[in-house]
Amino acid sequence: MTSAAPRTQPAATRWSGATISIAATAMALVALGLAGAAQAQTYGFATLPPGTLNHTTASAIAKVLKEKAGMNVLVQPTAGDNVIIPMVARGEAEVGIANAPETAAAVEGGKLPEVRLIGTAHPLRTAFFVRKDSPMRTIADLKGKKVALGYSAMRVIDGLSRAILATGGLTEKDVQPVLVPNVVRSADDFVSGAADMFFFAFGAPKVREVDATVGGIRVLDVPESGMPAARKISPYGYLLDANPGPAFIGIDKPMKVYSFDNVLITHAKVPDDVIIKIIDTLEKNKAELLTIQPVLREFSAAGLYKKYDMPYHPGALKYFADHKVEARALE
Repeated sequence: MTSAAPRTQPAATRWSGATISIAATAMALVALGLAGAAQAQTYGFATLPPGTLNHTTASAIAKVLKEKAGMNVLVQPTAGDNVIIPMVARGEAEVGIANAPETAAAVEGGKLPEVRLIGTAHPLRTAFFVRKDSPMRTIADLKGKKVALGYSAMRVIDGLSRAILATGGLTEKDVQPVLVPNVVRSADDFVSGAADMFFFAFGAPKVREVDATVGGIRVLDVPESGMPAARKISPYGYLLDANPGPAFIGIDKPMKVYSFDNVLITHAKVPDDVIIKIIDTLEKNKAELLTIQPVLREFSAAGLYKKYDMPYHPGALKYFADHKVEARALE
């Protein structure tokens, strides 16, 4: 009697064990990957719209933090500082950049108690710009002209604009107010002819765009003698030197321009080590910041700490103490 040939195991059965093993391993790897993704923190960075100086600054900081510190920072454009600061206060963004006058007004009297300063990012040099072929040369020459005011989404900018007008002995009654929500709109209205000037910060892409669109722009002189009148409206403004160069479109001679600080803010509950990591990374990688945002040439960890009457984040204070950084007086 011939023995029966051994039965061959069907391929599906033969490979089922291996397949199950591979599938199980793959599922485990996927699970680990998802767990890692879930643990990866995304940090929101609230800033102004594209085209503004602050949007470029936020983009530069986000890029450096991602590449040098492994932090996933998401830039979140908004309509204005009066949106940015409450967003940070509610914890909807871990970091924000806003001007110091707007921040001070927002937290005054215990309002938005969760907002904390990281520190001053850099001075914000600004100007009233007019067309290059305009006969206007000084702030006083704006009498009777169409001037952007209001700034419903950036209320403090309205006060700063009035302060600049005051340096020329002018008030709202001496000009034709053109109500705008923000600085981008002031520039757009200037291009369209709805306004005879626009207010913006030097270094912003929008300034370069407007300069090219209208065939050239010029900065109006701010007289130093008018600063006492300006400080009665806003105590945060001061004059800084500006010289002709790529960063200062509209300046054809050395002059002083109206300035105030741009500050980095955060929420009180952001961990100390996150704030320390942000400061340390920016301090050590300034060269990379400058490739995107030249105005950050004035950034330094030592320059962050000024005597503002606003609370600083404990992580920032620890960094300052560990590095023996002392608070500087306001300008």
